[in-house]
Amino acid sequence: MSDEDRLVAAVRTEFGKGAARRARRDGQVPAVLYGHGTDPQHLNLPARELAGILRAHGTNAVINLDIDGKQQLALTKSVVVHPIRRHIEHADLLIVQKGEKVAVEVPVVVTGNAAPGALVTEEVTAIKLEVEALHIPESVEVSVEGAEVGTQVLAGAITLPEGATLADDAEVLVVNVVASPSAAALGTEEETEEEVIEETPAEA
Repeated sequence: MSDEDRLVAAVRTEFGKGAARRARRDGQVPAVLYGHGTDPQHLNLPARELAGILRAHGTNAVINLDIDGKQQLALTKSVVVHPIRRHIEHADLLIVQKGEKVAVEVPVVVTGNAAPGALVTEEVTAIKLEVEALHIPESVEVSVEGAEVGTQVLAGAITLPEGATLADDAEVLVVNVVASPSAAALGTEEETEEEVIEETPAEA
């Protein structure tokens, strides 16, 4: 873990929406740290540094927190981002320890090109893994290079990083390769839509 993954956290003494707004105005992100049977700790984290860690490691980032001089590893469990301004509004953090395994959702990345005439559909975009807290993969890859129509990739068939085990249902359909719709079929769909529009009576 690099120094860039370390954050100095301040213990929050004020609560409520007003306090949260003041914290964000001062460049801080309100956060809650919980887990391992401890009482939740209410913290403020430096917004710019937190955003940098999330950009580098994704939403499953492990952070080394400095809380009043005490070091604590924490996994980001959820991050709330403002829908318009895109700044981080709140974060939930889970206490973790070196060597401990955690369950996390990891994005699925589809690579390669399927056979001609085949269309690749991604049924789920992430799968749940159980993995050591300090070795969480940023993603898992599924190759569809040359895959024929009818090919299906289930969660249990995905090659996982060393040390990771599947925490999802092995029968979950992740990638499905189907026949591409023909130009004639697409044209028929367009004609049907036009007919529906023409047959729809105008509102009075």
